[in-house]
Order: sequence, then C-alpha cells, then structure tokens
Amino acid sequence: MAASEHEGRLGEEFFTPGSSFSEFLAAHRPGLLSTRRVLPDGVRAEGAPHGTTVLALTYRDGVLIAGDRRATMGNLIAQRDLEKVHPADDHCAVAFAGTVGLAVDMVKLYQVELAHFEKIEGVPMTLAGKATRLSTMIRNNLGQAMQGLAVVPLLVGYDPAAPEGERGRIFSFDLVGGRYEKSGFHAEGSGSPYARGALKKLYRPGMSRREAALAALHALYDAADDDSATGGPDLTRRIYPTVSVITEDGFERLSEAETEELSREMVERRRTRPDGPNAEV
Repeated sequence: MAASEHEGRLGEEFFTPGSSFSEFLAAHRPGLLSTRRVLPDGVRAEGAPHGTTVLALTYRDGVLIAGDRRATMGNLIAQRDLEKVHPADDHCAVAFAGTVGLAVDMVKLYQVELAHFEKIEGVPMTLAGKATRLSTMIRNNLGQAMQGLAVVPLLVGYDPAAPEGERGRIFSFDLVGGRYEKSGFHAEGSGSPYARGALKKLYRPGMSRREAALAALHALYDAADDDSATGGPDLTRRIYPTVSVITEDGFERLSEAETEELSREMVERRRTRPDGPNAEV
C-alpha cells in the first residue's frame, strides 16, 4: 500500500484497550511524560521555583482547599501570584507544593487522565480510584524527586457514595506515592506545621463555608508568619490566597471579591489578636 494511503490514519497503538492515558504515553510516547525524565549528571535542581503551603478541611457542605500564592527560588521570591489549587474534574481538586514546573505538568496530565478514563469507560472514576491514579503518577516521578524535583500534591473531592456528613474527603501523598486519607483537615508544604497547628485550634466539624474559609485564611496567615517561603495576603497588590470548595454541586472557586473581603476581615482581627483567635473550649 502506498505511503499516501496511510496519511490521516491512526496507528495500531491507538486501538489498544486501556483507560489510562498516562500508561498509554509511557508505552508509546514516553518522551512526552515530564515525570519520566531524569536530570543529566552535574545538573542541580536548586534553581527551580518551589511552591509552598496548601491545605484542606472538610465542612458542612463538602470540602475546602486553599493555598498561598508565593513561589520561591532559594532565598528569592520567584512569583507572588502562583495558582496552586486546580480543579481535576467537576468533583475533585488538587493543590501542590514542591517544584512548580513539574507540578503544573503533573496536574495537567492528571486532568487529562481523569477525562480520558471517563470517555473510555463511560462513567467517572471513583474518588478512591482518582487517589490511586495520582499516587501512581507521583511514584513515576521518584527519579526526579531524588534529584530535588519533588512534587507533593493534596487531593480533595466530594464523594456521593460516602455516608452523609463524610462526603468531603482529603488525601495526602508521600514522595514514593504512598496514599493517606486524612480526617478533618490537612496541610502540605514548608509552612504546613504552622498551618496544621492553627487548624487544630480552629477546626470543628459542621462549619459553614464562611467559617471554613476564615479558618483556612487564618492557618495560611500563621504559616506565612513563621515560614518565609509562604506568602500572606498582600493588601497592597491585592493578591490573596486561592480558596475553593467542592460540594454536591461541584467545584467552585471563591470569587476575588469574597476572598478579599474575608482576607481583610481576618487581617483586621489580627491587629488586635496577632496570634489569632483562641480555640473553642
């Protein structure tokens, strides 16, 4: 058959059964997977921008996920308005700390992975399945993580199959792809110890969306107060943390106006209580 007769036709690999887009690329176009590349000998990763604190907490209607906006490169601020929270599909979102360029590529591939599965199988992946797929992608990045290009994601979702009151779920991961479900709240990144400390005193089950958002903003403020790599709300430049929620109705990012209002309210409270609100007893 003449070569011209093959033009416009898909290769046989496109008809191979399988619902994983990343596994398809690994088998047929591995060069397109940024997680499979390893730095040449002698190349150091210290100059790559890194994102820092992200957190999540469950509340009355679902789950909230938030992150600061700062990216650092050593002792320098590389970016002040980085987006670290992204929807993965209608009822699932992922935030990241770690190497920014690699993390953004991983999030984009993960979004395609979930959309590809749904198109092939005809049904959305379960939330547990989404967490497992993400852990596999992290494990595939182990070579680069060992060279300093680590990505630490935080996955949240609304699970309609879970019992009432437990449908907002949070998953964290380690560098080798270990998956851990967290109860109530969690934080990742360099400022996470301070953010988790704040959430320990502020979190309670059944919070409203506004209460959950304020608790998240207070936690990020505490992280920025003690961790130079985490950025607090910048009232002058009007750069505020990213705050999003996932409920039965799907993913929703809080508007800039709402986030600004809550951030200014939180900062004003800190003028009289620099250490933040006390825990309820």
